[in-house]
Amino acid sequence: MDATELRRLVEEQLRLSRRQQARIRELERERRPPLAVVGLGLRFPGDLRTPEQLWDFLRGDAHAVTGVPDDRPGLRAAYRPGPVRPGRSYVDRAAFLTDIGHFDADFFGISQREAELLDPQQRLLLETAWEALERAGVAVRRADRLDVGVFLGMMASEYGERLAVQDDKTPLDPYYATGGGLCFGAGRISYVMGFAGPVVSVDTACSSSLVALHLASRALRSGECRYALVCGSNLLLSPNLMVSLCQSRALSPEGRSKSFLASADGYGRGEGVGVLVLMRLDEAEREGRPILAVVRGSAVNHDGAASGLTVPSGPAQQEVVRAALADAGVGAADVGWVEAHGTGTLLGDPVEVGALDAALGDAVRERGVPLGIGSVKARLNHLEAASGVAGLMKTVLMLHHGEIPAAASEADGPLNGHIPWDRLGFTVPRRNAPWPAELPRRVAGVNSFGMSGTNAHVVLEAYQPTGEERGPAAAGGPELLTLSARDPQALATLGAAVVARLRTADPADLPALCHTLRSGRAPFGHRVAVVGGTADDLAVRVAAAVRRPAEPAGRPRPVTLWVASDHTALAVALDAVHARYPGLLPPDAGAAAPDRWVALLGRLGVRVRCRRDTGRPADAARLQWPDADGTAYVAPLVTAVPEAAPGLLLDALAALFLAGLDVRFDHLRPAGARFRPDLPTYPFRRRRFWVDEPVGAASTGYAESGAGGDEPLPTDRAGIEAYLMSELRDVLHAEEELDPSRSFLETGGDSFVSTLFMTRIEERFQVALTPDDLPIDRPLAALLATIADHITGRPVAAGGRE
Repeated sequence: MDATELRRLVEEQLRLSRRQQARIRELERERRPPLAVVGLGLRFPGDLRTPEQLWDFLRGDAHAVTGVPDDRPGLRAAYRPGPVRPGRSYVDRAAFLTDIGHFDADFFGISQREAELLDPQQRLLLETAWEALERAGVAVRRADRLDVGVFLGMMASEYGERLAVQDDKTPLDPYYATGGGLCFGAGRISYVMGFAGPVVSVDTACSSSLVALHLASRALRSGECRYALVCGSNLLLSPNLMVSLCQSRALSPEGRSKSFLASADGYGRGEGVGVLVLMRLDEAEREGRPILAVVRGSAVNHDGAASGLTVPSGPAQQEVVRAALADAGVGAADVGWVEAHGTGTLLGDPVEVGALDAALGDAVRERGVPLGIGSVKARLNHLEAASGVAGLMKTVLMLHHGEIPAAASEADGPLNGHIPWDRLGFTVPRRNAPWPAELPRRVAGVNSFGMSGTNAHVVLEAYQPTGEERGPAAAGGPELLTLSARDPQALATLGAAVVARLRTADPADLPALCHTLRSGRAPFGHRVAVVGGTADDLAVRVAAAVRRPAEPAGRPRPVTLWVASDHTALAVALDAVHARYPGLLPPDAGAAAPDRWVALLGRLGVRVRCRRDTGRPADAARLQWPDADGTAYVAPLVTAVPEAAPGLLLDALAALFLAGLDVRFDHLRPAGARFRPDLPTYPFRRRRFWVDEPVGAASTGYAESGAGGDEPLPTDRAGIEAYLMSELRDVLHAEEELDPSRSFLETGGDSFVSTLFMTRIEERFQVALTPDDLPIDRPLAALLATIADHITGRPVAAGGRE
């Protein structure tokens, strides 16, 4: 074999080896694809309700610790200052949420009766999950059964304790179980929003929500769901755990966590609820989601046979950090920040820093750039089961903004002397600073361990958009902006917030802003739809529209597409629409122009009957449907100037949206437009649902007393129906009159309410009813009429009465 032949064989082997290596890397990426964080929703101490508020707070120097709120008398009563005393707490400060009693029960289809007995954690989770999805641009239509998984970290539900007074069991109705069970926190989100993915509740104590992220990542990677909600929740509603923690001296007498400080003397407790929306990175890029950070990998393990069940294990923490880095495919030298657990205890902090040093220290010292560490607990306190979510959100925002907030202030004093800071390559930053420019990547770890012995670590990285995702959408031309709400007041509030946002909008952001509001929000009955060429123009029109009272949108009506015999203008118009909205036009370029218009409208959810217009119309194409009063509404699509078709299409879609059609705006995405995560979310109605803590074992006032009043005569049909409406209102604990045009389900009824309602009717009128006798999906008027037929002995028509 000569040299030339040998060289050829070697080159061929090298090419084969490279192809094999490339295939191995491809398989690794398929097995462990990166995930995108695309939405955040939160309620944190300090009255923090949005990601923007949280970031401003982290960049400041305040902490969220306050005294015990007035609505927690049990925590106040258990407090005794001074040394540890049996049955008493020496702590009277923590990081509390400012409003946990108010809730928009009607928005989520929950009756007042159930809302009163529902753990406030479940209420807050519903609101924050909805907001996180809106910020991700995911419109929640219950009938769609979106492929969303829910993974919740929650370790306590203390609200139910006030219902279970030892000598009085009357408050314990069916909602006691579903309102307080830990499994129902995640299940209720999926039920209310109609999701189809896996639902998991996790309790590993303080590492619960970071373990929830680990499970969510595995579900996304294996294809069990398309989107995942990673949730964490914690409220302090009972003195029992506070007293127990004080007996072990786990809590700081000042009620404040002092992560890595010499003054650390126990942790400070805190409340919080947070939700992150995750999905696969490639799908997030394809859908134009707002990518806030990338999840590269995660790991979970347990201390095993440590020196004590609640004592942290350094070796186990080293293992979980190394396992997470391996799962992420990231080297220790790439890590520029670790969001530590940082409980602020003299034992826990040195163990954690020692474990981080064993896993990362050599690489950090070799690169010569210090590793920043800190903990959000120094600002928000320890949110226990929600602490992982708080640390994740802080880290996501740090990566997104490329900035490291101060982890301690100069006034906090020296660092923990039990940690050998002088030989470590770690630093606890005392002031805000940009991410180290010497590091080629922005990579961070989030660490957590729980009293249960379960450790978790997550590796995240800043998102680096490709050239295609960097630039804004092409501005210019008309824009369609839509808003909707369940009631006029909410629509007015939402409209005012959007008008304020439009007043400060950059013209280049307008296509993305309008795309987010129309495609990333679920449609409701009260609606606004305006078309304008500038942000100021849209702001004026939105402000005028929300001031005009309008009837809620009715049912969709049949739509007809009339087209002229000459299809030339139709084809030119399609080209103009495709240039503006490249994802809207179906790919079948060989079809006739009218058929392509029918397919285009179908992608928007507008089903049309196509008819040839033989009356020599002025327009080459127009849409027509019967208006609310029966008259024909005509919307031109293609005129003598076919290049104007994009604007005419927007006008027609605005009119259809106002007429009640659930237009599917997803494909109406301008070239380059991405969802915006910083736009106003739904303004939930604030009504208070609260059960006060019992003073003693006296009655709490929840005995079933019925609506009261005299029973109507068996022949008094109108009286029977009025009586039934009064009973149903009482069972639902509804303060307002019930709308007879709404269904039982829409009013907040469920299987428990139907059982209680039927039991009352059977006792009052001595009739036998079954669930099959109740048309719960029909208007209340029909439901009550059907029951009245049973009571009066009239024959009941099939399907009930109208």
